[in-house]
Amino acid sequence: MISFGTDGIRGVANAELTPELALALGVAYMSIVGSKSDVLIARDTRISGTMLSAALGAGLASGGGNVIDVGVMPTGSLAFLCSSLGVPGAVISASHNPFFDNGIKIFGAGGRKLSDQEERDLERLLIEVGSSGVRERSSDVGAIVSQDLSRAYIDHVIEVVQGAFTKDIKVAVDFANGASYPIAQHLLEALGCKVVGSLGNDPDGYNINLDVGSTAPQRLAHLVQESGADIGLAFDGDADRLIAVSNMGEVVDGDNLLALFALDMAERGVLAKDALAITVMSNMGLELYLQEKGIRCFRTNVGDRYVLEAMEEHALTLGGEQSGHIIFSQYATTGDGLLSAALLLELIGRKQASFSDLLEGSFKRYPQVLKNLPVKGGKEILGLPEVADAISNLSGALGDRGRVLVRPSGTEPVVRVMVEALTQELADELALQIEEIISSVTKE
Repeated sequence: MISFGTDGIRGVANAELTPELALALGVAYMSIVGSKSDVLIARDTRISGTMLSAALGAGLASGGGNVIDVGVMPTGSLAFLCSSLGVPGAVISASHNPFFDNGIKIFGAGGRKLSDQEERDLERLLIEVGSSGVRERSSDVGAIVSQDLSRAYIDHVIEVVQGAFTKDIKVAVDFANGASYPIAQHLLEALGCKVVGSLGNDPDGYNINLDVGSTAPQRLAHLVQESGADIGLAFDGDADRLIAVSNMGEVVDGDNLLALFALDMAERGVLAKDALAITVMSNMGLELYLQEKGIRCFRTNVGDRYVLEAMEEHALTLGGEQSGHIIFSQYATTGDGLLSAALLLELIGRKQASFSDLLEGSFKRYPQVLKNLPVKGGKEILGLPEVADAISNLSGALGDRGRVLVRPSGTEPVVRVMVEALTQELADELALQIEEIISSVTKE
């Protein structure tokens, strides 16, 4: 039985994440929500999406839920609909992972991802239903219907942006062969943008994120320069992330976008508390740069739900991750790549400057090394005294001249290593030492 990680349940489709598990999850969730509730289901373009959506829908309907299948739709769009309609929902997606993985993200009636406690409660019920197969059965069976609700989301973004400044901006887009296609195309057209080039716009169930999207923006960078676009926009499989490309072909990650949005919002007096929430993965340079501008950063664990929790705790209006999840709490309850893209286009148009000009003079990055080490049981390995002590000693030796972060992934069987230091050579050296420490233990 797989469990909830950083972003819902995730695993290899039909091996770890099975239809039986999805069915049991639907039954378990309805025992919490209560029968007769409407529940929305969306999915990305993976070949396993319809299978898991059907199984989850059957479980929800068996528990008395009335299921509205909205089809292929980004996570942020589904979260908005859950919030505006006041109903719970689920997204079948493994985000930036390859096609053979899939996942289930659960949203409450307010469009919020479940809290840790709510996930533990649901996980307990899921284990009970999945292991015994015993559950209450009644004649209160819900219906399953299909409905296209994408226009409501597009209208919402248009209302937020009020597209006067987005007209005629030339855009190149990488849809990642995922859930953003074709809804992002329709949104950009509604905003008056000119799409001058596109990638990842031919999903076949197997090519989601394959050498395209926010985790592989290099092709988009070339396309921007070849097409003369003013900006490039790259989404991931479920479009809750945005990585941008400037008109000069520079790849712009979430940290850079947060810096732009924070300064602009502070200038307009809409950055609540003159602060934002970022995760432990954001570059030190971002935090120091914003501090110099009088903007405070609150650090959180990795995951946009933790960013949102910090935003709510401190009453903030902006938060996000280096990976491209950005939350604008006035308008959304989760990372939403399409909304972020629309607001970025509005900012560029309103400033009447090129994207590269707006980026000039931004923060100086500390050299940073990111590594994903294929490791099963990463949490247990990192808990071994010899591993924990060795990593702690390396971190202590850096002092305030850098950072070391080693954590098990909540979405993949890997250990993620991040090292920041004053020089690239030192960062590379420390990252290699950590890799050797973990490798020595896993080979035993």
